[in-house]
Amino acid sequence: MARIALVTGGQRGIGAAISESLQAAGRKVVATYAGNDAAAKAFTERTGIPCYKFDVADFAQCEAAVRRIEAEVGPIEILVNNAGITRDATMRKLTREMWDVVIDTNLGSCFNMCKLVWEGMIARKFGRIVNIGSINGQAGQYGQVNYAAAKSGIHGFTKALALEGARFNVTVNTVAPGYVDTEMVRAVPEDVLQKIIARIPVGRLGRAEDVARGVVFLTADEADFITGATLSINGGQHMY
Repeated sequence: MARIALVTGGQRGIGAAISESLQAAGRKVVATYAGNDAAAKAFTERTGIPCYKFDVADFAQCEAAVRRIEAEVGPIEILVNNAGITRDATMRKLTREMWDVVIDTNLGSCFNMCKLVWEGMIARKFGRIVNIGSINGQAGQYGQVNYAAAKSGIHGFTKALALEGARFNVTVNTVAPGYVDTEMVRAVPEDVLQKIIARIPVGRLGRAEDVARGVVFLTADEADFITGATLSINGGQHMY
């Protein structure tokens, strides 16, 4: 029977590539989303992957959604914490609200979702969790104190939780993408984009599929000896 994989923010960009790649690898995939009903409907119609709408930063909403998914689809054996947002500003302009919403969505959601699937994974003695970090959580980025802090926090969260799950065959790893060819990255001015590409040794932006392949690898049954690791997928831009 196909293992059930839940991908937060799994219906657009990198998340969509992860969802589709896991599906192609034989997983039964469920995606989550926060806002765009039309885009979620179109994704489901195109791929057959069901989408559930809830706020990953809200523990009560996560709890209700996980219960519903497990009742309708089955026990979650693979979790990919991909959902994330940006609210960029320098410290002089960064507000507490901008700080809180990024920390709660990008880092707090990892706690919310892991907490809700953890006991089931431990009981079944199988689980694969991948948290999506970022090159900017490893190296920092101007104007992203909140985002860099959240993504950096994911690395410590991953390592600590990996220690708890190791003897139960529950692995916890991080994938840290570099600059990937998504709508968000393509929205930056062309001159800035070219400067970014110039700093990537392989000479191009990443593709969403590059990240997805790493997630598929780390969530395989056979990847049981890899835990607490960070897989950097950044074209050599930051070697960490």
